[in-house]
Amino acid sequence: MAPHLLSFVLLLVVVVAAAACVRGSSGCPTSDRDALLAFRSALSEKRLGMFSSWTGDDCCSQWYGVSCDPTTGRVADVSLRGESQDPIIARSGLSRGLMYGRISPEICRLDRLTTLILTDWKQISGPVPPCITSLPFLRILDLVGNRLSGPVPDDIGNLSRLTVLNVANNQISGSIPTSLPALSSLVHLDLSNNQISGPIPGDFGNLRRLSRALLSRNRISGGIPSSVGHMARLADLDLAHNRISGEIPGSLGSVPVLSSLSLDSNRLTGQIPTALLSSRGLGILNLSRNAMEGEIPDVFGSHSYYTALDLSHNQLSGPVPKTLETAAFVGHLDLSQNHLCGPIPTASPFDHLEAASFANNDCLCGGPLPACK
Repeated sequence: MAPHLLSFVLLLVVVVAAAACVRGSSGCPTSDRDALLAFRSALSEKRLGMFSSWTGDDCCSQWYGVSCDPTTGRVADVSLRGESQDPIIARSGLSRGLMYGRISPEICRLDRLTTLILTDWKQISGPVPPCITSLPFLRILDLVGNRLSGPVPDDIGNLSRLTVLNVANNQISGSIPTSLPALSSLVHLDLSNNQISGPIPGDFGNLRRLSRALLSRNRISGGIPSSVGHMARLADLDLAHNRISGEIPGSLGSVPVLSSLSLDSNRLTGQIPTALLSSRGLGILNLSRNAMEGEIPDVFGSHSYYTALDLSHNQLSGPVPKTLETAAFVGHLDLSQNHLCGPIPTASPFDHLEAASFANNDCLCGGPLPACK
């Protein structure tokens, strides 16, 4: 054999041997496999047999819900969904709530993990392991629909690659971590339907890539940071059913792609910012059940396209804005339970609205209410 060919063969043998040492006998690293088995040992799911495939050495291609990076051979994704559309659950005909246990910190040994999805099992409890924040490649953390408790880890801001953070529909408590605005890659944030308290960090607007911020049904207090007005990609902001107080920042009206804003059932005061109602992109606005006062800014026009506009249950006064007649579209409109007074405009959209849209004001009159005297 020629010397150069022999050298090549020897090099190839060394590379293959090294790969075998790292990955074990069949392409799955022993350390990753052990971490997965430790993670699995903290969970109990007996009705579906979802973990029945978690045997043998090849966790990369044969274990349900596990996939590996083809380049490194390391475990990259763990995705276990309790949703009915999951193929295993759909075939079984069983309902949700089939997995019990906790999220073991052993999951943090998968130091190349990019995705952790453990959703809609209803009975998985315990805390979100603080060591989650040590996973430098994590992009998706989706734990919605369980019974997780305790706080969002303080150092969550360390996850510079994180694009999705979803812990909705759990029993998460504590405050929003002050490090959260450091998540420079975050696109989707859902903390809704938990027991989170305290204020929204003042520098929340540093989440410049954030598109959806869903924080409803918590116990969040304090004001809405004016920095939110600097979030150029924010399309959906939901802070409903909290304890938020103070005035609505006028800067919200300048968020260029904001299409849905839900601030209902809080303790907001002051007047409705003119810039908010004159926004060209806003299609859903719910400010109901607050303590807003003053007149409704008369700034609607052909650019106004509202599928839903709810200003009910406030302390608004003055007339119904005449310029609403010039709006391109108004689907649902609710101005009830305020102190509005005067004749209701007669053109569209008022010609298709029911009396409930204007009920319990001081002295509104005209169709669909009784005629003005």
